[in-house]
Amino acid sequence: MLDIQLLRTDLDGIAKRLAGRGFQLDVEAFRALENERKAIQVKTQEWQAKRNQSSKLIGHAKAKGEDVSAIMAEVASLSDELKAGEARLEAVQVKLQHMMLNVPNLPHISVPAGKSSDDNAEVRRWGTPKKFDFEVKDHVDIGTNLGGLDFETAAKLAGARFTLMRGAIARLHRAIAQFMLDTHTQIHGYIEHYTPYIVNSETLLGTGQLPKFKDDMFAVRKGGAEAAEDLYLISTSEISLTNTVRGEIVPLDRLPMKLTAHTPCFRSEAGSYG
Repeated sequence: MLDIQLLRTDLDGIAKRLAGRGFQLDVEAFRALENERKAIQVKTQEWQAKRNQSSKLIGHAKAKGEDVSAIMAEVASLSDELKAGEARLEAVQVKLQHMMLNVPNLPHISVPAGKSSDDNAEVRRWGTPKKFDFEVKDHVDIGTNLGGLDFETAAKLAGARFTLMRGAIARLHRAIAQFMLDTHTQIHGYIEHYTPYIVNSETLLGTGQLPKFKDDMFAVRKGGAEAAEDLYLISTSEISLTNTVRGEIVPLDRLPMKLTAHTPCFRSEAGSYG
C-alpha cells in the first residue's frame, strides 16, 4: 500500500503517475475524506482540551467546597461528544484505508508510458531466438497429444481452468521444480521454505492481493457463522514468504533476505485477459 503521506503532499502528481499505468485515482473523493478527517480531528482535540480544563476546575471547586454539578455535567457532555467524534473519525479512517488498499504501486520513473506491450522498451537481449523449419505447436497441444495433460479429467475433478498431469509430463514438472530450488539454494544462496498453502486475510492484505484481487482468490470459511474467518489459498509463494517478516523491523545485518519456495498457484483469474 502506498504511503498516504505521498497523496497528502503531492496528490495531483501521484494521480498523474498512476494515470500513466491506467489507474484513475478519485482525487476529489480523497480530498473530501481528508478534509473530513482533519475537521473531526481538530474538533476532537478541542473537546479533549476543554474536557481536561473542566476536569481541573472540578478539583479546584471541590477544594473550595463549591458546587461542581454543572461542571461535571459539562464534562459528561464533552465525553459523549468525544466518543461520537472518535467513532466518526474511525469510520473515515476505514474509508481512507479501503481507498488506499485499492491504489496500485507507482510505476518507476524509468518505465515508458504505454497502453500495450507494443509500447515496451527493450532494455537488453541475451542470445538469439531459435528459428524452426516447421510449425511450432503450443505446449498445451503437445502435452495433450502425448497424453500428459488432461484437461477433461481435471474439469471433472475440480472444474474449469485446472489441469491434470500424468506420466512423463508429471515427472518433468517435478524435475523442473527440483532444478529451480537446487539452483536457487545451491548456487545463488537462497533459503528454501515450505510454506502454508492457506493463509489468513491479513497475509493477503500485506502483499496487496486483498481487496483488489478477491474475486480471483479461492476462499474457505473457518468456524461458525458468528466466529467465521475467511482463509485463502495462495496464488504464489511470494505471499507466504513476504509475510514471514510482517509486522517486524528487520535488522540491517539480516539483509538482504533471499527466500524461495515452490508452491501451487491457486488463482481463478476471473478478471484476466483470457
